[in-house]
Amino acid sequence: RIEAARCPDVVVAQIDPRKLRKKQTVNISVSLRALTHFERCQPAPEGYSPTLKWQQQQVANFSAVRQSLTKHRNHWRSQHLDSNVSMPKSEDEEGWKKFCLGERVYSEIDALSDNENLGVNYVKVGFPPLLSIVSRMNQATVTSVLEYLISWFGEKKFTPELGRWLYALLACLEKPLLPEAHSLIRQLARRCSEVRVLEENKNAEQISALNLIICLVSRYFDQRDLADEPS
Repeated sequence: RIEAARCPDVVVAQIDPRKLRKKQTVNISVSLRALTHFERCQPAPEGYSPTLKWQQQQVANFSAVRQSLTKHRNHWRSQHLDSNVSMPKSEDEEGWKKFCLGERVYSEIDALSDNENLGVNYVKVGFPPLLSIVSRMNQATVTSVLEYLISWFGEKKFTPELGRWLYALLACLEKPLLPEAHSLIRQLARRCSEVRVLEENKNAEQISALNLIICLVSRYFDQRDLADEPS
């Protein structure tokens, strides 16, 4: 207190005006343009851009799925899981990747052996996003699993197993979005657009699945700058 009392009420900084004249102007317009371009989705291949009517229908279907899930969540949560279903802990990234995608996709094995074709082995092919499973996942787990799968998708190909889980997790994602979820779904949409452009065989079913995810992120979750322009 004694030292504070000795300090003057007003202090004036001694600034050298000559230093202020140098390099005050920073041109960031190019960087902003590059950043904006980088964050947008790449357009669909020619002939594969979804119509506005199709996008609106997908949003309506998705909204109905979310409402049904919310309405019946407690019922499905109370259902007993099969004895072979062992959900990983929220922080178990590798466990969730194997659980959702199956060891076959996770280990990038091209085909099942003849013996494995005799019955469904969910450890091998992955557990589907059953309502009894996703209804048990709180928002922290939903966000974590979404992050794990998007991370995996960042370096791997798109598969039906991945598509089913991404759709289910988006359906479980509560609005308004938390900042981390907001960033994740934007990352997901951009990755879908990259894979869509690189689709060599132009598999219509696969491109449609990628279009669907981009549509939901952009039009249901209000990331309109990522939306596909209607064909």
